[in-house]
Amino acid sequence: MPSKYHNVKEGGWDSKREKQRGRELELLQRAGEISELHRQVRFTLIPAQYAEGKCLFRSVVYVADFTYKLKDGTFVVEDCKGYRTDTYRIKKKLLYERYGYIINET
Repeated sequence: MPSKYHNVKEGGWDSKREKQRGRELELLQRAGEISELHRQVRFTLIPAQYAEGKCLFRSVVYVADFTYKLKDGTFVVEDCKGYRTDTYRIKKKLLYERYGYIINET
């Protein structure tokens, strides 16, 4: 089934753009420019809501394409974006409100 946003999955990556950026970040890590590179990192934006032992609402999560640290220790959250959905825009604001991170969009 084709993707709703026309991205093409390739070799375990969600899109060609993500694969290309992942390769670039891997090279930067090998060169010592960045460290602690991770893929598909989950951030809980709103925890699940329970009442009387029953889950009323599932948690709301944002999954970053990449996270890493720069040489100066700055933590970076990065997302390879082709199309910014309304849901993504809300999650971007919630990530900042909850964790103080601004997403670096590539």
